[in-house]
Amino acid sequence: MSGQNESLLLLRAEIEKTRGLLGEIDAFFEAVRRNELSQLGRTKSTALIVAQILENFYTCLETLFLRISRFFENSLTQERWHADLLEKMTLRVPGIRVAVISESTHRALEELLRFRHFKRYYFQLDYDWERLDFLTKKYREVYPAVLAHLDAFEKFFLEIESDE
Repeated sequence: MSGQNESLLLLRAEIEKTRGLLGEIDAFFEAVRRNELSQLGRTKSTALIVAQILENFYTCLETLFLRISRFFENSLTQERWHADLLEKMTLRVPGIRVAVISESTHRALEELLRFRHFKRYYFQLDYDWERLDFLTKKYREVYPAVLAHLDAFEKFFLEIESDE
C-alpha cells in the first residue's frame, strides 16, 4: 500500500472516530438536558456542564479539521489559525479536495469557536443562560449539518480511491 493510500485510510479512520465522539457528546448533551437540567433547572452547575459540552463539541470538530488541513497541506496563518482553519474548511480546491463544510455551517461554527475562546479565558463560575440558549440553538442546527458534510466528504474519499 502506498504512503498516500495509507494516509487516506488513516484520515478516513479519524473521520469515523470523530463522528463517534460527536455522537457521544450529543448523547451526553441530551441526557444532561433530560436529567440534570430538568431536575436542577438553570443553575451555575448546569450552566458549567452545558458550557463544557459546547466547548468539547467544537474542540473535537476542530481537531478533525486540523487533521484534514494537514492531510491536504493547507497552510494556516499563525496569528488567527483557529479562524483560518475554520474558513479553509469552506474552500473547494479544484484538483485537491471538496469543501468540508458549507458557508452556513461555517457561520454557526464561528459562534461556537468564539464561545470556546471566551470560555477558555473566563474564570467566573456563572454563565449567561440567554447566551447558552443561543449557542445550544446553533449547536442543534449545526450538528446534523456537520454529520451530513462528513458523509459528503467521505464520498469524496471514495472517488479518490476509485480514481487510483
